[in-house]
Amino acid sequence: MNDVTPPYLNLEEGADFKSILNLLEQYEVQLDSLWLIPKRDSSGSLRKLHHGEFIPQIPRQAILRFTKPYDLVVDPFVGYGTTLVECQRLGRHGLGVEIEHTIADIAKKRLAEELNPYNVRVEVIEGDSRRLSFQKLLEERGFKEASLIISHPPYHDIINYGRTPGNLCNIAKLKDFLKAYGEILDNVLKILSKSGYYVLVIGDKYTKGEWFPLGFYVMNETLKRELKLKAICVKNFEETMAKRGQFHLWKYRALKWGTYFFKHEYVMFFQKRV
Repeated sequence: MNDVTPPYLNLEEGADFKSILNLLEQYEVQLDSLWLIPKRDSSGSLRKLHHGEFIPQIPRQAILRFTKPYDLVVDPFVGYGTTLVECQRLGRHGLGVEIEHTIADIAKKRLAEELNPYNVRVEVIEGDSRRLSFQKLLEERGFKEASLIISHPPYHDIINYGRTPGNLCNIAKLKDFLKAYGEILDNVLKILSKSGYYVLVIGDKYTKGEWFPLGFYVMNETLKRELKLKAICVKNFEETMAKRGQFHLWKYRALKWGTYFFKHEYVMFFQKRV
């Protein structure tokens, strides 16, 4: 381990509250349920944006709030590696699983490019989070449990992330999508520590003239497990690839379709019941 201690919100009795406030300000830690994020952090290896990836500020919030230095963070939908880059930056071990080889390769390259100031272990595993054993993965790497799980599943079939059959974005029916998500959830929750946090990043979808509250469907599926809902945060981020330079087009579509265009996603926080 490095001699320099990773950033940590120490809330133990006797902790210096001024230091806590400084850390909150330095990392722009959110404490309310409305997150207005003007710009994506594109520093370091995250300089290139890939369609459908989530912004680094989201895993950063969760890691700083709900882990301690050198805790383990697991992401079963690691995608382009954003969660693991933040683990590396903040001094937490990280393990992520990605089903698409080309996407996993990008994540691995990002981690190789990023500095690792605290010498933590971060790793991308190629595989299906429904099928592999998270318990075995942890045991093989010397870990007993994860303090935090960050989950950013596909928003059903909105974006095509690849053609691998096990990829949730390729599941045609919503009920089958939710079933597959539940299987991944059951699998990964086996390694979550007592009172550990599960963070779900999800949005809704609009298709064939109808709004589908995908976020609430997935939330309900999550609540079928031994988890309690701690918070629902609404995040708005202006600088997305879908919106960039097309605001008037989206306004026209909203008027024509008799609806409202998306400016939000949900960041839901759950805690494992003891």
